[in-house]
Order: sequence, then structure tokens, then C-alpha cells
Amino acid sequence: MSQVMFDLDVLRSFSTGIALGSYARAADRLGRSTSAVSAQLKKLEAQAGTVLFRKAGRGLELTDAGETLLAYAHRMLELNEEASAAMRGADLEGWVRLGLQEDFGETLLPAVLGRFARAHPKVRIEACVARSAELRERLELGKLDLALAWDAGDQPPSLHAERVARLPLQWIGPASGDVLDAPWWKERERRDGVGRGARKSKEPLPLVLLDAPCPLRDIVTQTLDRAGVPWRHAFTSASLAALWAASSAGLGLTVRTPFGLPSHVRAIDRTAVGLPALPQMSMALYRAQANAEAPVGRLATLLLEAVRQHVQVAPVQMH
Repeated sequence: MSQVMFDLDVLRSFSTGIALGSYARAADRLGRSTSAVSAQLKKLEAQAGTVLFRKAGRGLELTDAGETLLAYAHRMLELNEEASAAMRGADLEGWVRLGLQEDFGETLLPAVLGRFARAHPKVRIEACVARSAELRERLELGKLDLALAWDAGDQPPSLHAERVARLPLQWIGPASGDVLDAPWWKERERRDGVGRGARKSKEPLPLVLLDAPCPLRDIVTQTLDRAGVPWRHAFTSASLAALWAASSAGLGLTVRTPFGLPSHVRAIDRTAVGLPALPQMSMALYRAQANAEAPVGRLATLLLEAVRQHVQVAPVQMH
């Protein structure tokens, strides 16, 4: 049986189309025609020996086999890029000061810094984890070169921001059990009286949020106020890890994007518990300087690649 040798160029087209949500956009990005990319995908399915896509409305989505191959494609392309970068930047030297929010630290930091350190062993990295306002302040003061943070729309004009992704905010509760079984939820659903005249009590919704000042805290409370849903602060902390612990313990609900959720909490169906829809949040990569030195630019590229691989995208369009 002959050994299958996957073509990295084909894998790049495959993964780029998924990342952009459209193979037409992927063709533009890669400087190819749409028909050429379609031919590459047919070749890839033939090599894989299985179906990689299925219909999803007017577009396509990955089958289980497609998801598996995409994960391998990312690894193969990363290794190829790492080898190429090592050859290009074997003598790259310098110092990069990186800032991240807690959401991204555990998810991105080990893989990104590991890849960077292997490719550029002579570059020293100094990393810190802090909240978005503090990260932007450090950038302004010249204490950071790069920062990945949520964009609250209030960044100083001196910073150079690039939007990386826009993700939905979700109501988050414990991964185990049902929110409807929580004592505080049963109290909210307590009825005064019986029969047709019964009414739900106005027991406030317990919230688990970061200490003020926090833009997300303001978004949540203002959304509930507009919807007429009473609320109370059940738990506050300066630590995101503490919020996850409190939410997991069932003290109340918190709000975050799907990015970097730990296994002991999960997004809940807001319609099942009668909660209002939440807006989206933008993730941005901030640079202290528009034209940074080579080590800073290289680390920025790795961060952008890592984020885009973690962000879930809609079914892709073939036209």
C-alpha cells in the first residue's frame, strides 16, 4: 500500500478557507483562482480517502474526518512554518515584552512561546498577565511591546490596535448539573400564591463578575437593567480563575466569550432560563509601535495565527 504524502500547499488552502469562512476569500488571500482551490480540495479528499465536507445551508461544514484532518493540517503547517522561521531567523536577537489577559494565558501562552523559543532561542521574552486597562497603560508607558486584550473601545490613540476576532458573550454556569436545579434559580422561580393569579418572584439573579472597573461588568448589568431583570453581585474578584471556581460551585452566573473556557464551566442556553441576549466583544492585538523590531513582529504573527486557529468559524462558502 503506497504512503499518502499530503501536499502542504493543499493543506494551506484547506485550513485558510476554514479560517476565513470562505474558499473564495481563501483564493484571494492565496493568490489563486476559486476553481484552483476547488481542485485542491478534491485532490485532498481523494488523498484522504473519505468525505471531508457536508452541506450546511448554503455552505459547507466539516465532517468528523474533516475536523480530524484540519487539526493535523494545523500541526503540519505550524511545523513547516517553525522550520522556515528557524532558518530565516536563526540569528534573530532581542527582547520582547508581551502582555495577555487571563482568558488567553493558559490557552495560547504555552504553545506560542514554545514555538517562538524553539525558532528564536536568542530572543528573550518577558510576559505578564493582567486586565485590559492595565495592559494598555503599560503599553503607553513603554513597558510592553505587544498585548492581546479585549477591546473596550477606549484604547488610547497612541496605541496601534488590530482587531483579531469578534466573539459572542455568553452566560456561563457550572458544567455539571442543571442551572434550573440551583437553589438560587429555584428561589427566583418561587411563586406567590397558586392558580392563574400566581406570579414569579423578583428574586435577583446572582452574578459572578470581576471587580470594578471592568467594561464587561458594565455590559452585563446594563443589559439586565434594559431587560428588566433584577440582579445582585453574588461574588466579585480580581481573578478570572476565582470567577470560574465560583461559577462552577453554583454561586451564580458569569459572562465571558467561548474562548478559553475551562472544563468545569459551560455556556448555558439563555432562552431556557429567560435571560437577555448579550453583545459581542472584540479581541485586539495592541502594538506600542507601528513598525516594531523583527522579534516583536514575529511574535505578533504567531499570536495572530494561534488565535485564529482557536476561534470557531461558521460553515464555509464555496462561491
